[in-house]
Amino acid sequence: MRSASLTRKTAETEVRVEIDLDGTGQYQNRTGVGFFDHMLDQLARHSLIDIKIDAEGDLHIDDHHTVEDVGITLGQALAQALGDKRGIRRYGSCLLAMDDALLRCALDLSARPFLVWNVALPTAQIGRFDTELVREFFQAVSTHGGITLHMDALHGINSHHIAEAAFKSFARALREAVELDPRKSEDIPSTKGAL
Repeated sequence: MRSASLTRKTAETEVRVEIDLDGTGQYQNRTGVGFFDHMLDQLARHSLIDIKIDAEGDLHIDDHHTVEDVGITLGQALAQALGDKRGIRRYGSCLLAMDDALLRCALDLSARPFLVWNVALPTAQIGRFDTELVREFFQAVSTHGGITLHMDALHGINSHHIAEAAFKSFARALREAVELDPRKSEDIPSTKGAL
């Protein structure tokens, strides 16, 4: 069973995450942050990971704690669902075009978290959503999921398109990395014997 269900509760947020790595991309995401829900839906749809997220946060302050804590909890759920990572492909990459935006994502489910972020979002907000929170989300997922993650925006003039292409390229790379490799289904993909 490559699935996980986690709850994170702090004085600022309560986040519940359920994922199934072998799903079909079904989603039910309710964070109270409309644009962020749209991005999480894209993540599920294009990774083929079933994702259900319910979050209640201190949105009267701003969206930061909610977005970051969803990233933390989702990262932890990914790590839990992957277990010892036996049989996975481990690496994934995607070059994704969306209108004016061209995003490149490469990742390694290495248990060595590191984020390289070369993504400039030209506006401070998309609707009421602070664009700096896109990076905060990926930093949290990378750190708590044990993911080496490189994200590069090669082109883009529209912040919505750039952000959405970032989520979709991450989704496609993640889909590739978590897939089981039929040629090595019993092995951990490392010469160390552990990840």
